[in-house]
Amino acid sequence: MIDLYTWTTPNGRKVSILLEEIGLPYTVYPIELKAGVQKQAWFLEISPNGRIPAIVDRENGGFAVFESGAILMYLAERSGRLMPRETKARSLVVQWLMWQMGGLGPMQGQANVFLRYFPERIPAAIERYQKETRRLFGVMDARLAQVEWLAEDYSIADIACYPWIAQHEWSGIDLGPYPHLARWHAAMTGRPAVTAGMAVPPPPKSADVVLATGRQIIMR
Repeated sequence: MIDLYTWTTPNGRKVSILLEEIGLPYTVYPIELKAGVQKQAWFLEISPNGRIPAIVDRENGGFAVFESGAILMYLAERSGRLMPRETKARSLVVQWLMWQMGGLGPMQGQANVFLRYFPERIPAAIERYQKETRRLFGVMDARLAQVEWLAEDYSIADIACYPWIAQHEWSGIDLGPYPHLARWHAAMTGRPAVTAGMAVPPPPKSADVVLATGRQIIMR
């Protein structure tokens, strides 16, 4: 059983999509970010950086993993799925995973912050991060003009990128100029595991169990 500590962000949804794809049973612990639950001492023991997502693998001695990319690699290697063992094929997956972690996520995240959340509108900042996000969309589009999936076969690299690309409208970016990326986006959206993973965690219900730590437990 995997304990998944997450919220409704692109990084959080990467892990729930993967768990749905590989079929590992898991329990969801929604971490309400606005309430600051991620900074509570009990959570920092699991995720020292005070960020979601994080997991605890109960079948591996309560082993905790934080950082979304590290979690994807751990779960893929643990299950033997969506992460090849052959050196070159594995390297392709890791390269595109690191590209998402170091480029797409941070840049699109800043585009979202300055467009949607920053207390004052700074056009130069919005333009800067949207421009860089569009450039990264172009990199992905060029790759997908050559292959069906980022690392040739479907993998955690695709899963890592999808929740960000799915936010393209929220980021103020149209997929029209990126036909190959749009094709990939439609294919990803059509996968049942992706649909299920993107719905985690569901909206809180009165029947949810709320612990003294602030955790809400939803059994899946």
